[in-house]
Amino acid sequence: MANKIPMTTPLVEMDGDEMTRIIWKMIKDILLTPYIDLKTEYYDLGLKHRDETNDQVTVDSANATKKYGVAVKCATITPNAARVEEYNLKEMWKSPNGTIRAMLDGTVFRTPILVKGITPFIPTWTKPITIARHAYGDVYRNVEMQVPAGSKAELVVTDADGKETRATIHDFQTSSGIIQGVHNLDKSIGSFARSCFNYALDEKKDLWFATKDTISKQYDHRFKDIFQEIFDAEYKEKFDAAGIEYFYTLIDDAVARVIRSEGGYIWACKNYDGDVMSDMVATAYGSLAMMTSVLVSPDGVYEYEAAHGTVQRHYYKHLKGEKTSTNSMATLFAWTGALRKRGELDGNSALMDFADKLERASIQTIEEGVMTGDLASLSKLPNKTTVDTETFLKEIDKRLVAML
Repeated sequence: MANKIPMTTPLVEMDGDEMTRIIWKMIKDILLTPYIDLKTEYYDLGLKHRDETNDQVTVDSANATKKYGVAVKCATITPNAARVEEYNLKEMWKSPNGTIRAMLDGTVFRTPILVKGITPFIPTWTKPITIARHAYGDVYRNVEMQVPAGSKAELVVTDADGKETRATIHDFQTSSGIIQGVHNLDKSIGSFARSCFNYALDEKKDLWFATKDTISKQYDHRFKDIFQEIFDAEYKEKFDAAGIEYFYTLIDDAVARVIRSEGGYIWACKNYDGDVMSDMVATAYGSLAMMTSVLVSPDGVYEYEAAHGTVQRHYYKHLKGEKTSTNSMATLFAWTGALRKRGELDGNSALMDFADKLERASIQTIEEGVMTGDLASLSKLPNKTTVDTETFLKEIDKRLVAML
């Protein structure tokens, strides 16, 4: 392309691991750099480089994201004991996503990519459901103990003046048992609420929020109250002007409503609920490989990524020189999401238009029957052609050229 689309502000680019790292380069080479004068500030978040820098590169990439406002991230390995041995690591480094999430104070929004021929398992779902998961506290920051019989467990809070407030959790007179302590922060809940309200306005979609405040009259009720206070004070007029609604209900009622709905809204969930429901929604729509993911901070910083992992099994096949048929849609949509947002923030309509066309070309490729193996097993289209990873991207490129 003679005149490439210019970029004034760089994206923060976070490279990753294994098969998704291979796909990352293919996407750039086949679908991006021929058409865009791509400006990125590059950070290698591959596991080896994280180990070499003692994970400083992850911190640096998060700080760069705060500076530039938009990032795109490849899938990365969070090492377990086997990975420590495989990569000869200095230590078992933390999840990069967790580090970046904490530094940006962000909320994760996950949305399925809908294509004709792949029918959701819930037949009423004709529009995507976005899951917004609070990414702090609750059971993920818990303290647990096994309790021997004859013990008494208490909850004790000591205030700044040394005054104690006590409540009995349970008197374990007749049986041993277990206890768990969880917490959250008003500040984090407030950030979660603002990220959800801002994203709903961005997407012009209704926002649902659900907890179990009838049972958890202090803990869950605090979430409900903070959401309502922030909405009334800062967002009600904006929602009215946008023609969208904020809706609170109990989590069990929300589940029943979701199953009967047509989709098309954002469903905000506490940490554990969001962890569970995002996988349920992804599977019910068809595939985790067809799920977009964006981390949004309350002050308007965006980090786009695929919702899935590094596709380790395909990577080992690739290393043997075997062809893989790896679905690149979620990684590709991470790029288009980031490019569109960069264009929106910079007033670069050509970049936004390119992102829209690349997404349409990708969906058109699948709907015309050309797809990777995972989608071929799900698709109900009569005539399907299963292609390898690189061929799929080249097929998208053919359709993109026709649109430009």
